[in-house]
Amino acid sequence: MVRQAPDARAAVAAAVRDYTSEADIPQLLARLDAICADTADTAALVAAVEPFREMHEVAGPVYERVVEREPENATALVALANAYWLTGRGPDVVGAIASRALAVDPSNRAAWHLWALTEPSPRGRMNRWHQVTQRFPEDKLAHAALADNAAGVASAENDSVALKLAVGTYEMLLATATAPNERTALTDALTTLKKWSF
Repeated sequence: MVRQAPDARAAVAAAVRDYTSEADIPQLLARLDAICADTADTAALVAAVEPFREMHEVAGPVYERVVEREPENATALVALANAYWLTGRGPDVVGAIASRALAVDPSNRAAWHLWALTEPSPRGRMNRWHQVTQRFPEDKLAHAALADNAAGVASAENDSVALKLAVGTYEMLLATATAPNERTALTDALTTLKKWSF
């Protein structure tokens, strides 16, 4: 009699439920490994782990298998990089995976975000976020990261060009902000930055 593979979604959910109550990492990893081995359909694996994507201890092992099967799946590469980032695997490892995802799909915004985030040098990180905002002009999160990093470089290096970039970016964000708390935070940041002089 041929053994039927278990439903991946139910199996992953059961493994997570048991892990949540027992906190047994080795058992969780063993169960996820077995589920991956039993599930030939990669799309079914991705669907099964999707509800637990923010649980790095669940998403990481499953996406490792997905990437082994489909090394040019940019979405899976980004999910794996994100899981690794959450586990503290470090900018070198995560940045390399994000770069692989970008090589496969240059339009993947999440890959660009991880690529920028993992740059260890403050000035390099500022420059990377600037590239992201050039590629995705409507990406407010990238603009906020650019402004924050530019302010950091301006402060650390007494850099008037970085200060101008930070102020200009915050002003652009303020011009489109609608939430009162967001407007307050941006106004406060601008008030502080405009007092700086180098």
